[in-house]
Amino acid sequence: MMVSYTLADGLTVGVEHLWPLALLPVAVALLAVLLFRGERGPRSASTRSRRLLFASRVLVVTLLVTAAAGPYTVQTRETPGEPRVTLLTDESDSMAVYPDRTAALVEDIEAAGVPVTTATVGSGTESRIGDGVSANLRENGTVVVVSDGQVTGGRSLSTAAEQARQLNATVSSVAVEPSRTERAVAVRGPETVSAGLPARFVVSLTSVEQSGNATVEVSVDGETVTTESVRPEGSVAITHTFNETGPHRVTATVDGEDVFARNDVFYRSVRVVEQPDVLYVGGDDYPLRDYLTTLYDVTNASTVPDDLRGYTAVVVQDRPAARLGNVSALQEHVIDGGGLVVVGGDNAYENGGYEQSSIASMLPVRVGNATGGTTDIVLLVDVSGSAESGLAVQKAVALDVIDQLGDGNRVGVVAFNQRAFRVADRQRLGGNRSRIADRIRRLQSGGATDIAIGLEGADELLGDSEGTIILLSDGRDEVGAPATVANRLGREGIRVIAVGAARNVKTSTLRTIASESGGSYFAADETQRLRLLFGGSSRQYSGQNLTIVTSGTFITSGVTLTANPGQANRVSVKSGADYQVATADGTPAIASWRFGLGRVVSITAYGDDGTLDGLLERPDSLVVTKSVNYAIGDPARTLTGVTAVGDARVGRETTLTYRGEERPSAPNVTFTRLGDGLYRGTFTPASAGYDDVLETEYAANYPPEYGAFGRSTELDSLVEVTGGRTYTPDQGAAIAREARQQATRVRTVREAWGWVPLLAALAVFLVEVVARRVQVYRGRTSLESGLL
Repeated sequence: MMVSYTLADGLTVGVEHLWPLALLPVAVALLAVLLFRGERGPRSASTRSRRLLFASRVLVVTLLVTAAAGPYTVQTRETPGEPRVTLLTDESDSMAVYPDRTAALVEDIEAAGVPVTTATVGSGTESRIGDGVSANLRENGTVVVVSDGQVTGGRSLSTAAEQARQLNATVSSVAVEPSRTERAVAVRGPETVSAGLPARFVVSLTSVEQSGNATVEVSVDGETVTTESVRPEGSVAITHTFNETGPHRVTATVDGEDVFARNDVFYRSVRVVEQPDVLYVGGDDYPLRDYLTTLYDVTNASTVPDDLRGYTAVVVQDRPAARLGNVSALQEHVIDGGGLVVVGGDNAYENGGYEQSSIASMLPVRVGNATGGTTDIVLLVDVSGSAESGLAVQKAVALDVIDQLGDGNRVGVVAFNQRAFRVADRQRLGGNRSRIADRIRRLQSGGATDIAIGLEGADELLGDSEGTIILLSDGRDEVGAPATVANRLGREGIRVIAVGAARNVKTSTLRTIASESGGSYFAADETQRLRLLFGGSSRQYSGQNLTIVTSGTFITSGVTLTANPGQANRVSVKSGADYQVATADGTPAIASWRFGLGRVVSITAYGDDGTLDGLLERPDSLVVTKSVNYAIGDPARTLTGVTAVGDARVGRETTLTYRGEERPSAPNVTFTRLGDGLYRGTFTPASAGYDDVLETEYAANYPPEYGAFGRSTELDSLVEVTGGRTYTPDQGAAIAREARQQATRVRTVREAWGWVPLLAALAVFLVEVVARRVQVYRGRTSLESGLL
């Protein structure tokens, strides 16, 4: 048994074993018997001599017992080391816009008396900065990075940050200001569109050291459609309708002198296919049928037929289950990848007997309960040091969130910094609302930020139950580890709803965490939408128009809702489905999910006359169009040949998807069979521009290295998370000074002191023996005195 005691800050004393102490009274008793037993004759030692000998022998035994107990001390000490700076330099092409300050920086550091080791972490079109940082990390060590932090290959900086934290290593950086002008243009938009439907493309500009706007020209099939003056980090959107099927070209060009010419042009190949074949099952007097006809190739039917081959999606409107037709064929159609949109009305859902029909299993909603559901919820509150200045805001948001949740929900609370703390066990909110709120008010801040640890703690509180984690944080953490945990939680049926609760929120991190789990991100002033998800009968939502519940999805992005249909079917959103839009009173209006390989959308809001009312008028009609487009999915899904080509970049391996009965063959393309009639090909474009493979046109663009300029925020996060510093190029002496401080380590030193009492026991014994010999020599006693 080990016993220790702290005498002062940094000094602890203790013994390894207590059992030797039990021998001390036995040894003392034995000594007393031996020294004071028997008759005393005239030549016996005096009582005084016996007592002195007894005292000395007890001291020797005590010292021996102390040595056997294993005394030790533990101290913290500063130990100097050999300072050294590891300088990681990025020599990739994107660094050409910066002045080369590496040689001068090395000279300044070495002039301050600290040797420098340099390593290259990027060259040419590859910036493998994450790999370079990870390879040079050492336990308790530090590296200094001279780079813009734009990673174009290898592991991410967030992965490097996790490794640095495990090694207690520090990463600092040198911020170099760009000195040359550089611009890169890019085009985002669909690769496949339907003829006659408008397609939206966004042309964006990335710039450094640009004074004023730049001129961007966009052409379609060689004809200029717009010429815009775009700000340095701006964008311009164009909408174009392709009326002819086949390949089409969208090309963007930025004008002006800069370092690289290869990224001044971006190519986008668009494949235009015939309008999707959509089957409409409903009455002749519904305006939705005519609306769909303007967008798709629509076939009308009164019931679902036995053969649905050739249809990309089926739209069913206000049909009772008894008049749906072949529901089994509809299930096979969706499971095999087809789309389904079920529009409500007076004859659908709870009014149409859907709950007793096999169509119910396909729907993303459950028929019969329009109020928010009851679920297991963990409120995860960030109380780290980075959240300290905004803790009052976070407490207010947390209390507001508690107010949004219905009484029937089971709610627990976990707080976290670099550790997770259970604040309140999971319990029914009704009757415990004030007690949980009081515990939230008592939270205090401090410590580092580790969202991954917090998510793990919330998962532990949920136990084996599926549920929802509502994360309240400023997001000031690396995204890698939390996103990994969130992805695992999503696969286990636990979604994360992230709420940006602070004065300065890193929304990108929180959005990624939520997205990885299949959840959503809300700003602090959007928490009222939680009533739509978890309100129940005790916390009813009240609005004026249709409300977007989950923003940023395919269906809701870019949508503006002004309509207020007077009716809605009584449904609740199933677990795992996406709750897209709610009515003014909080009833689900639009929900979606994946079923088999296909997609299903439920539209349950309708007008007093049984039609979709204002949902078919601008701007609300866009949400109907996007709902049907979501169900359709890839319009090229039913085609054969090359159906998709990935983002092709010069010098990078690119993939294509091929559908056909036989394995294809093409020069410089390697094919792998993925399934029946499905193949994946890989190839590497050699030059930028438009090219073709297997009679299918594609566009290849400049390598990613030429599309990202300026200092990356991920590099700043890496420095912050690992406790490093950001230097300027003229701070070589400061880097050297920091290296000396890093080399001086505070170590915990444990020393055993058993040899000291042993040496003392030997010294006492020798002194006592010598003293008795002197007494004999002087004739004051004799060897026959009877002493041991």
